[in-house]
Amino acid sequence: MLKFLGAILVVQIVTIGLLFAVTRTGIEDTQLRLTIALLEILFCILAGFWFSSMARHRHRDELDSIKEQHAREREELRVHAERQKARVVNKSQKQLLKETRRAHAAANFKVTISFAGALTFGAIMLYSQFVTFGLLILTSAGGGLAGYLARGKMMEKSRHAKLSIKRRQPPRLDK
Repeated sequence: MLKFLGAILVVQIVTIGLLFAVTRTGIEDTQLRLTIALLEILFCILAGFWFSSMARHRHRDELDSIKEQHAREREELRVHAERQKARVVNKSQKQLLKETRRAHAAANFKVTISFAGALTFGAIMLYSQFVTFGLLILTSAGGGLAGYLARGKMMEKSRHAKLSIKRRQPPRLDK
């Protein structure tokens, strides 16, 4: 509002000056009064344009500052959302890894028990004079165990390769 104070004072001073000019002349000249009245109207129109221009500039400045503030807030929200998203993704990945490990442990236990049972059954067959059948069970159980272990090592290598690739890539923030 202080921007308008100077303009308002100038308008008031010019109006008072023109009023004094009319009253000091003391002449009842209509043409002079009309000329001064037209000067006052012209000056009021120019002052109106001046006020309008100042108000428009002030409005633009406020609009620009509000846009800038909103852009900063939007960017802060975007960064906050990305951080939250990263936290949720990390938490869900950890939870998934934990559940996967638990499932693998249970599966490994079951497979171990089945292979131990097959080996025990093969040993019993060998001991009870069924040598061929016992050797057949022992070799098939050993081959299955070797294949299961080889598959586990391949899965572990692929998991480590995926994790090392993820660690090398920077996080994407443009979504």
